[in-house]
Amino acid sequence: MVSLKFLPTFSLLPLAHALLRFPCAQLVTQRLDPLVTPGQVSPHLHQIVGGVRETRFNITIDPNTDIAKTSTCTSCRFKEDKSNYWTAVMYFKHPNGSFIRVPQIANGGTGNSNGGMTVYYIQPSSSVRFTSFRKGFRMIVGDPMVRSDSHVPANSVQSYALTFRCYDGVPGSDGSWAPGVGPFESVGFPQKKCPGGIRTNIFFPTCWDGTTLDPPDHHSHVKYIQGTVNPRAGIFYQSGTCPSTHPVRIPLIFLETIWDTKPFLNDWPTDGSQPLVYSMGDPTGFGQHGDYVFGWEDDSLDRAMARCNDRGDFPADCKELTVQTDQAINSCTQPVVVNEVTEGRYLPTLPGCNPIQNGPGTATMVQNCNAVSTTGTGGAPTTVSVPTSTATVPASTQTTVVVPTPTAPQGPAIPKYGQCGGIGWAGSTVCIAGSTCQKLSDWYSQCV
Repeated sequence: MVSLKFLPTFSLLPLAHALLRFPCAQLVTQRLDPLVTPGQVSPHLHQIVGGVRETRFNITIDPNTDIAKTSTCTSCRFKEDKSNYWTAVMYFKHPNGSFIRVPQIANGGTGNSNGGMTVYYIQPSSSVRFTSFRKGFRMIVGDPMVRSDSHVPANSVQSYALTFRCYDGVPGSDGSWAPGVGPFESVGFPQKKCPGGIRTNIFFPTCWDGTTLDPPDHHSHVKYIQGTVNPRAGIFYQSGTCPSTHPVRIPLIFLETIWDTKPFLNDWPTDGSQPLVYSMGDPTGFGQHGDYVFGWEDDSLDRAMARCNDRGDFPADCKELTVQTDQAINSCTQPVVVNEVTEGRYLPTLPGCNPIQNGPGTATMVQNCNAVSTTGTGGAPTTVSVPTSTATVPASTQTTVVVPTPTAPQGPAIPKYGQCGGIGWAGSTVCIAGSTCQKLSDWYSQCV
């Protein structure tokens, strides 16, 4: 657990809401998640944007590292933002049972970035005190293992936080509806064709406990604001109060990703079934989640939040920050380091060990997974081709997991922040001197 010894002086917003809206091009798509599985290949695939530390988005990001100072480039529009943002990857399941990654395209009004996502930073109104993020701050939202929304209180702020917008192909037809609300929106995957594509919406919490930068579970230090949600306006500019346990208001981070489903409309199932699936084997969409690692240079975000207001499609209007060209952000990429093909062609199974699990119960991890578990040189994706033969489909869509009986430790001692246990874990359970193996969940224990 990393904590601040004191809180910085609170700032006040100008009269209008402070707002930044900018694109981040695709940095890399691969099975890495330095928050949940540091030092290990992640169980499922992520699409990642933002900064590159020296040569890559690392499999482990030391919380003591100054990300802004060690990054060599960023795929985000503002040069000062070396943060990282990542989400799960959407796949289309062909009627023959094979899978292909759904491509991402640039969002409206953001330029010509190579896929990636659109990032928003939104401050509360001028009457609300807030503090910005500090070095070492990290958080996640959502749970990749859930397959229903029964755990989310109805009509709460949280119930509007993770949604999907189904574009009907008519430009501007959804324009009167805020993100997360309206007839184009759903909490799980849309249950119909989306001729114009799908936009995923991820709102992070805006209330912080004031001290913890990154707890072991990466989310208990933040909470959603409390208040009544306007069903027309959603939570984009939500007012309310923070719970007493998390009294410090922080900027709202909001991520939009545009998934181009148009190439698959002719192969859409005719039986009414929904063919989209997330990379963790989630055909419901309820497991949507996002990760954030703060990495802004010095006080650049504080200055921008104080002086840049409400013109989200014009990054150059924010004179506090340095705007990069499309060419610059598209050229900041990283080679794949996990030796597997994850996109560009139809695959018989999802990358990693991720059979489709429909729910509504919580999904389970596959025991003794034999997928690639080390980093190396990845193969180049091949040209997209429509499959002509039937792929092998698992006989069951559910996976039964047996919790293994602990055995003697295997292999060398695990380094700090590395995995040391969890369901299906077959490696060593011994940490290097100075670290102990702590259980964070049934699926993951970490040397801390």
